[in-house]
Amino acid sequence: MTELHWRRRREKPSEGEGESEARPAGLSENEVDVRRMMELEQPDWLEWEQSRLNCFLCNIHRYSDVCLTIGFLYPSLSKSSVVSLKMGKNMMILWLLLRITDDDKKQMRKKSIHACQSTDKDVIKEAHAENLMTNLSNAYASDLLPSKEGEDLTKCFLLRVVNILLHYIEKTFDVKSKILDFHHPHQLLEGLDGFDLELSDHPESLEQLLVDCTDTLKYGVKTGHPRYFNQLSSGLDVIGLAGEWLTATANTNMFTYEIAPVFTVMETVLLKKMCEIIGWRETEADGIFSPGGSISNLYGILVARYKQYPEIKARGMAVLPCIVLFVSEQGHYSIRKAAATLGIGTDNVIEVKCDERGKMIPAELEKNILQAKRKGQTPFCVVATAGSTVFGAFDPLHDIADICEIHRLWMHVDAAWGGGLLLSRTHSYKLSGIERADSVTWNPHKLMGVPLQCSALLTREKGLLGACNQMQAEYLFQPDKVYNINFDTGDKTIQCGRHVDVFKLWLMWKAKGTYGFEVQIDRYMELAKYFYKVLKKKDNFKLVFDAEPEFTNVCFWYFPPRLKHIPESFERDQELQKIAPKIKAQMIVEGTVMLSYQPCGDKVNFFRMVFSNPATRQTDVDYLIDEIQRLGKDL
Repeated sequence: MTELHWRRRREKPSEGEGESEARPAGLSENEVDVRRMMELEQPDWLEWEQSRLNCFLCNIHRYSDVCLTIGFLYPSLSKSSVVSLKMGKNMMILWLLLRITDDDKKQMRKKSIHACQSTDKDVIKEAHAENLMTNLSNAYASDLLPSKEGEDLTKCFLLRVVNILLHYIEKTFDVKSKILDFHHPHQLLEGLDGFDLELSDHPESLEQLLVDCTDTLKYGVKTGHPRYFNQLSSGLDVIGLAGEWLTATANTNMFTYEIAPVFTVMETVLLKKMCEIIGWRETEADGIFSPGGSISNLYGILVARYKQYPEIKARGMAVLPCIVLFVSEQGHYSIRKAAATLGIGTDNVIEVKCDERGKMIPAELEKNILQAKRKGQTPFCVVATAGSTVFGAFDPLHDIADICEIHRLWMHVDAAWGGGLLLSRTHSYKLSGIERADSVTWNPHKLMGVPLQCSALLTREKGLLGACNQMQAEYLFQPDKVYNINFDTGDKTIQCGRHVDVFKLWLMWKAKGTYGFEVQIDRYMELAKYFYKVLKKKDNFKLVFDAEPEFTNVCFWYFPPRLKHIPESFERDQELQKIAPKIKAQMIVEGTVMLSYQPCGDKVNFFRMVFSNPATRQTDVDYLIDEIQRLGKDL
């Protein structure tokens, strides 16, 4: 019976049907439809499919979950048909059965015939599998694939995991939801409402694991929330998320083409694209993806030292003079960490003074280089910053490159934060001169919004990474393989095991195109400009820099009424120092918004706003300002 025929029967009874079609008292229209359906004569395949559906729909109560399950079981069904439904679970089953196509019926009859031919032993096994799926508290990880006959249970378990994730994603993008449900560390360690972090010697059920998955997300931070401004990396890109899921499913290592053929070639394609955007030719450039900007910066300093002193690889620091490197006083702390890790020493990292906007002063760099030489030290590297962490400042790269050429120093540009601006035709001029660098750090997981982690170290000289790091392990990097071993990139790194960070970026680039990234980044810049203009008009806010932002960083103080009219003084600043931490504490407790703060030099604690979240709108910016005033007015 077709859906149309059934609807006509319901709207206008056929001759002779009379009162039999009237709705019995006390029953809803859906319940009448279900009762009528049960009275129909159903073929074997229909009964079999209804049983299968009931099995999969166990424990599913939300409308969207039912739609997801139907889409999983019957991908041939129209998406618009599924999405347009507004009915309960029982009617969803009924609707599905009525909409099954003729091709679906043929396939189901085949399955039905096969099922009828099953032995009693098969029936018992199927019943056991259905029981496990309806009650995951009796099922364990050992019952999942690759366990024999674990396919159905694995599907059911993963579907429920996906449901948990989808619910979380929906909450993430809902501005009315809390960014976090804050608890102190000791509360998490002691356990919360059945969420126990302690590890047992005995396995726990799949049902408990699902509860743990839910609680893990519940007590975490929704970094994709439109009002999450706390870090440079924020937002949740759905395409990137899909890429991360696929990457985890593939679960391979990036050291050889042999075990990661697609991913290693993807990495080559991405590195070529990024080098071209910087301004380097393909034939001369090289690079590698690494676990974050700090490691990429470490690679930059590592190859800089090797380029000037290749003997370091075999003989160590003892054969080197007292080498020093230079970075702006607003440079990232990872430079000092790299110096400590590489045996250079933090005392041999010379910080160069910056101007009032946080940019390195070239004359100060020149002065520091000459002073170091007079002291008997040997300069070998200058680290310039393109987008500083706090102020979002861009060092004058051309001027720095000129100095590096004069003194024959390696120029590394830390563009972990600002590298994405190269994709904007409107704003890329701020990195003019980056093409003259010897190496560049660029983090797509920041301004480009790729899920953590995704960072690249790019070098202008091809082969240098390999020469610096290769150890030619014979069990991995055999020279007589069947394919082009240039794609065995693992020996270019200081790691052996290396996570696949390239696929999510590649997939997002496919989805957005370069111009899509440009639109996204330009919108961040517009939001920063809007925020600056709004704050400038308010007398209870003061900008750290009274000029339009150069990047998406906007730094400011909030003055509660009691401090607003007090003249600038040491005593006032001591009180102002306490305001940002107190407001931030209330933000975290209430879970309404997240924003970072910090002191810097002689400047007491101030808020740092950054825009890198594609979900953020002007209304969220307005909300932040109102929220700061609400939380801070009585301080």
